[in-house]
Amino acid sequence: MTALARLLFGRRARLRWIHLILGGALAMPYVLVGSVVVGPVAGGANVFGSLRLQLAAFAVGLPLAAVTSLFPLTRPLESGVVRWLCGVEADRLAYGPARTRGEKGRTAAWFTLHLGAGGIVAGMSLAVPPFAGTLIVLPFVPALREGRLGLPGFFHHAWALVLSPLAGVAMLVALAGCAAACGTLLARWAPDLLGPSAADRVAAAEARAADLAVRNRLARELHDSVGHALSAVTLQASAARRVLDTDPEFVREALAAIEDTTRRTVGELDAVLGVLRDGDAPGDPWDTAPAPTLATDLDGLLRRTRAGGLRVDAAVAAVATDPRALPPPVSREAYRIVQEGLSNALRHAGGEAAVTLRVEVLDRHLRITVENPVGSVPAPRPGGGHGLRGIADRARLLGGAAEAGPAGPVWRLHVRLPLKGTA
Repeated sequence: MTALARLLFGRRARLRWIHLILGGALAMPYVLVGSVVVGPVAGGANVFGSLRLQLAAFAVGLPLAAVTSLFPLTRPLESGVVRWLCGVEADRLAYGPARTRGEKGRTAAWFTLHLGAGGIVAGMSLAVPPFAGTLIVLPFVPALREGRLGLPGFFHHAWALVLSPLAGVAMLVALAGCAAACGTLLARWAPDLLGPSAADRVAAAEARAADLAVRNRLARELHDSVGHALSAVTLQASAARRVLDTDPEFVREALAAIEDTTRRTVGELDAVLGVLRDGDAPGDPWDTAPAPTLATDLDGLLRRTRAGGLRVDAAVAAVATDPRALPPPVSREAYRIVQEGLSNALRHAGGEAAVTLRVEVLDRHLRITVENPVGSVPAPRPGGGHGLRGIADRARLLGGAAEAGPAGPVWRLHVRLPLKGTA
């Protein structure tokens, strides 16, 4: 019984009832226009004095409602009302104007259905409660049985007076049931008639995929730039602490390297956060965000890494540091790959092992190889591995490939990036 009462008179049922009454209110202008048409056809009869003529005016007005539903704001307004009053999830509705023929047809069908069902339920809501209330109080108010209300004669019988309150309550329950049923049907049909089309769903999926791609790239940028800086600063500070009393010159160089590394990382972090702030701007935000490149920033990266005590043997082809030779995306991603490769060596090898870096161009590919002794690579940490996965993602986005793992006595990271015809 409680579940039935909630179904008929609960908050959701009441809101959907209000939605139907709003539809009836919207239908009134169209009914008035329909009465102007029906009245002369019926010989000038009073349209609102006959239920048959009222229904005829209602039927004439609904096609007019379908035509006016082509107004661009109809679908956004109806979707907003359906969301709040009918309890339909926001992502199942479309909030832009209907543009295609199919969208306009579905919007017209919904608007006509809303006004049609709303007009019927609103009319019942106006007519049934007064009559049902009269039946409920009829046995207790003798004046109502004196004929002024035009009630049928059988209401003077005792059995009719006993049953009239039950009949009144049943009419109210039936009205609530009709309103609840119509509201439920409209809520069920709303996503089909007001929901996004297949093209809208594809566009939304593409937008979500693009947003996810930006988020993934932000994660890679933060991991590579901040992760490298923390590894380098940690190693530099540790090396400076060990020789604090014996080699002041090295300590000064390490502190200068720490200052340079942190200043540069703050700049890179500002660039990444700028992408977050300007994420809604048109175009690719990475095209304008400043980012270090292999051609212009590799020397500084090697200098800061060596300042921490890590021995880096670098063999870099001249073409790899020529801004005119490398495409900007390749140069930018190559820098991050080298940075992450050196970060891994800093974390795992520390200052106890030498790292070999080779950057060369072979077969129209930029090839990056980072090697350090395999014994200095510890077992993977729980939750680790994001750096290598980021390297693989960067290479794959440019159509290249990345390989990492033990190769004899060394741990080798090898990455190939196509130059797309640029020698």
